This record gives sequence, C-alpha cells and structure tokens, in this order.
Amino acid sequence: MRPTQSMKRPLIFSISPQIIIALFAFLGSLTNGVAQHQEVPEKPHMWKGKSKSFYDTGAIAKAFQYGTLQGHFRYFSMNTINEGGLSDYYANSGGGGIRYETAPYRGLQFAVSGFYIFNLHSSPLGVIDTLAFNGNRYELGLFDIEDPENKKDLDRLEEFYIKYNYKESHITFGRQLINTPFINLQDGRMRPTGVEGVWFNILDIPKTKIEGGYLWAVSPRSTVRWYYIGESLGLYGVGVNPDGTRSGYSGHINSHYVASLGIHRDIAKHRFHIWNFHVDNLFNSTMFQADLNFPKGNGKFIAGLQAIKQYGIENGGNDTVGLRYIDPNATSSVYSARLGWLDPKNQVTLNYTRITKEGRYLMPREWGRDPFYTFMPRERNEGMGDVHAIVAKYTRKLPVNHSQATLMLGHFKLPDIRNFALNKYGFPSYFQANIDLRHQFLGTWTGLEAQILYAHKWGVANDYDNPRYQFNKVDVSNISFVLNYHF
Repeated sequence: MRPTQSMKRPLIFSISPQIIIALFAFLGSLTNGVAQHQEVPEKPHMWKGKSKSFYDTGAIAKAFQYGTLQGHFRYFSMNTINEGGLSDYYANSGGGGIRYETAPYRGLQFAVSGFYIFNLHSSPLGVIDTLAFNGNRYELGLFDIEDPENKKDLDRLEEFYIKYNYKESHITFGRQLINTPFINLQDGRMRPTGVEGVWFNILDIPKTKIEGGYLWAVSPRSTVRWYYIGESLGLYGVGVNPDGTRSGYSGHINSHYVASLGIHRDIAKHRFHIWNFHVDNLFNSTMFQADLNFPKGNGKFIAGLQAIKQYGIENGGNDTVGLRYIDPNATSSVYSARLGWLDPKNQVTLNYTRITKEGRYLMPREWGRDPFYTFMPRERNEGMGDVHAIVAKYTRKLPVNHSQATLMLGHFKLPDIRNFALNKYGFPSYFQANIDLRHQFLGTWTGLEAQILYAHKWGVANDYDNPRYQFNKVDVSNISFVLNYHF
C-alpha cells in the first residue's frame, strides 16, 4: 500500500528539492555561522547575542541592573524523502527565546533562559508507515517526540542556575548547557540537550583545564520535559536485546546520577584529553583523545587519536534481563583516528573509526551525539559493534566573508542486521554524503545566520527486502534549511 496523498503533497511552507537546489546556488554564490553540532570539547555558545563583562558590582541591585539580556529566534525546515513507496515527511518549525544573566556580585551570578517552539506546518508526524510499520524519525525531533500532535504548547525552561566565579574558574549549580564527549548539545533540531546538576570548570592552572560534575536530570533534545537519569533512557527508541527480542528498558531503568571528569592539557602545540564517565548502575566509559598539530608554512598538518573503553556495572539498570539497558558483563572498545591539513581557507581530513567485535558501544542517544572523528550529521553508530567507518571531510571558506561549504563522504560497514548482539537498531551498512553550506550576515542583518544541510544515505548490504530496515535508514535523503537570529 502506498502512502496517503496527505503524506506526499508538499504544502506551502515545505521546501521542495527544486527550491533546495536554488538555495544551494544562492548561498554558494553569496554566502560559518549556524552550527548544528559543536566539536567536543568546545564551550557551548547557544546564545550569541551581545554580552557584557563587568567587574564585581558589590551590590545585589547593581548585579541585576548591569546584567546581560540575549535573544534567539530560529526557523527550521526539514524534508525526508524515502525511495519507493515509503512515506515522505516535511516539517516547518519556528520559535524564540530569551536569556538573562546578572553581573557578578561577590563572585555569584544568576541566569535563566527559556525557549518556545511552534509547528508552523508539517505532514502528519504521528502517522505510521503502512509498509515499514514505523513512524517518523527526523522531523518529529523538531517538536516533542512524546506527543506528535502537540503543535503549540512547546516551551521549556532551559537554564536556571547560580554560578560562583573564583578568578578564571567557576562552579555552576542548576539547569545548564554543557558539552562533553558523552553528554552534549547535539544541536541538530530546534533546541539542544540540557542537564541539571553541579558542574565545575578549573581554568587557573597554566595550559590545563579540568571540568566535571554530578548530574541528576536531563532534558533531551526534542523534548519539553526534564527527566531523572534513568527515566530519560528509551525516549528515542530502544532497539533490540542481544538475543533479538525487543528491548524493554524504557521506563524501567534504576539509575540516579551521572558523574563525569575531564582533564585537558596543552603540551607544545598539541592538546590531550582524558574523560571518565560513570552512570550509576549502568556503565563506566573512559576516553583518551590526542589532537596533534604540526605547523607548515601558513597552515598545519593535523592528526588525532581517540580510544574509548566501556564496561557494564552492577545490574545494568534492572535485575530483570529483558529490562536492562546493558549487560553487567558487557564490554566494548572504540578507536578513532584522523589525518588532515588545516590552513586559513581549507580543512581536509581523512577519518577512521573501529568499534571492535568485543560488544556493542552503548551511550544513550537522548544525551548526545557520537564523539567519533567519523561522525556525520543525520546518523550515528551508537548501539553497534564490529564497525569499520571511513569518512573524508573537506571544508572551504568561500570568497565572500563569513561563508563556508563542507562536503563529507563516508562508508560505514556494519554487522548484518540479523546479528542482534552487535546491531541494536537493525541498521544495514551504508554510504553517506553530506553537503553543508553556511553563511553569517553582516551590516543591517548582523546576527542572522543561514544553513542548508543535505544528507543522503545509500544501503550497501542485504536488507532482506524488509522495508523496516530501509525506512528512514538507507536510500533516503534529508534536507534542512535553518535560519538563526541572535541579538
């Protein structure tokens, strides 16, 4: 049975392929601006409006009087086009938010921010495809994945914290935005992932940064609620257990906190990172990363190496096997590397990731994107074992100021979709190509940023002619057009 006409017909706010091609040409001819994700461990910059730096005011009233007010408006249009008779989708979302942070008073600062979202126009995002027996994957993430019919009541208190500053270091208590290899903004929809807890940054040791904290709640991207740690797992889909039965851990995980520590050290022209990430009752992951730089003329050769070791702990989230997130005896290992060249106009890298046969690499998708060098927007390799991924990336700054284009090509060799022990989500091997165009406006339109992202995936493995393993996974195109305005 083919999709209904309402699923296929583009409405007034949807972006057709012809319009996308025209926008590519437009931005390419006149167009670094709107990032859909940040490189780890970059500092989050979700609010880019004017900011002020004041000495300690010495008075509470002046701390509020000289505070900083920032705003952000966002428009996001997305289309997914599946091959054959599988359903296509589109959605158009708009929203805005305000952030306020006081000036310091005896080292203390208070901040609050919130954001609202509207579904301006979309296909029916709650409709199940009649061939694949599955629903929308991408566009629903612009709104509330728990309520596909919610189009107006989409608002979230995003930040609400008290921060204490001592010299260059600080500690923050409350709801906040952080960026780590395992919990990060994953800013590829309307709003990013937020966390609640205590987070510190020690910045007064020469050539060293130490950060970490204790977190007890998270508000994942594509949701409007805040969830306790165990409660947040399973919002994005659960896949299958290693024996092929459907995972039942959603709503059944006993986990109360995340404890994390990261140490960053500059040695000569190189930077080294060590992270430990401990999730109560679930698993522990340790990561080492080295980013190496070798200057040559007006540019430099760059290289990188990542290694991640993960093992299950305690009962994996639940005493009942079918309700666990991870087997307590599970282990996995990941290695990722890159080589490349960077100069003022170009960056080109060749990247490789190997997840060994030892077991699945698991990390809640609700908390962030993959930290691997081979990461490409619109897909992940979490939930896999025995993976070989190779990705070439090229970024070119265009002749017009504040414009850039990025091309990514990747091949991802995954286990057979029926190898449930190493393929949690039934994903076949695939090729992927991304084209990413960005422009940051100046003059009258200072603060406005634009991005077009086109991603296409080709299946290159046996899918057993089952639409379930094709729909929104392979032989699919995803097109995004994003406008941000910061003030």
